[in-house]
Amino acid sequence: MALKLSVVVTVYNEKPNIGPLITRISEALEGIDYEMVYVDDGSTDGTVQELRSVAHDRLVVVELRKNYGQSLALMAGIDYARGEFIATMDGDLQNDPADIPLMMALAEKEDWDMVAGERVNRQDGMFLRKIPSRIANYIIRNTSGVHLRDYGCALRVLRAEIAKDLGLYGELHRFIPVLAHVEGARITQVPVRHHARQFGQSKYGIGRTVKVMSDLLLMIFFKRYMQKPMHLFGNTGLVLFGIGALINIYLGVLKILGHDIWGKPLMILGLMLVIAGVQLVTVGIVIEIQMRTYFESQQKRPYKVRERKAGG
Repeated sequence: MALKLSVVVTVYNEKPNIGPLITRISEALEGIDYEMVYVDDGSTDGTVQELRSVAHDRLVVVELRKNYGQSLALMAGIDYARGEFIATMDGDLQNDPADIPLMMALAEKEDWDMVAGERVNRQDGMFLRKIPSRIANYIIRNTSGVHLRDYGCALRVLRAEIAKDLGLYGELHRFIPVLAHVEGARITQVPVRHHARQFGQSKYGIGRTVKVMSDLLLMIFFKRYMQKPMHLFGNTGLVLFGIGALINIYLGVLKILGHDIWGKPLMILGLMLVIAGVQLVTVGIVIEIQMRTYFESQQKRPYKVRERKAGG
């Protein structure tokens, strides 16, 4: 029988925070059938040894062979989680596990697939953390169409079937709400507490905003064109091909009328647009075939069923 809740905590060089956070999780989840899945992402400061020294019958330690990054560490924790609901949080004591029971109750009673936290009183530096985060939140919110106020809060509660289908690669942990939305999840956001870091150093910096921009392009593709790539590449290719063809027809008419068109920039542009259009249409066809192969070879379906009820 599955547990009610799995709390997945990813850590990298967080030795001083291990004991206090485990204690807080235990106190916050008293009376709930839960487990803690700690994933060590290649720490070098003795974090693993600290985890091994903790005597706790609800603690599962997953030790990765090297530092893979937060997304893959989170994927490992979710893969090993056995709970009906999966809560994710950072291991730096900034998230408060006391918020988890309310978030899980909200997901269970109101049928939300994901309850995300919103840090309403964020205890971080203004210029290196808050301002870059607000910029990233604004860009993600208005580009992805998933309207949350805080995408960076690691404290989330998800139904296991949604969490295990997220497909976390690269650094896509920032886009978990968008990935869940792609899977058809019902998402809400609630205010949660946020504490200042007491031990260790932050692993985040202003450079994260730049990475958000590049990853966001991938998210847009996932959300809008993952199951219909031909609509992106094919439509764009046809438009470029059409513009190039019109330019070439125009130049052809000029040639017939006796004008010298050889070497003109417009001719070069027309030829480039025709070639680009053909290439994009071809790419669209190839990716469409690959998507069909992906779903059919793994016996997957490009749709998700929320619930099935029989009559009677």
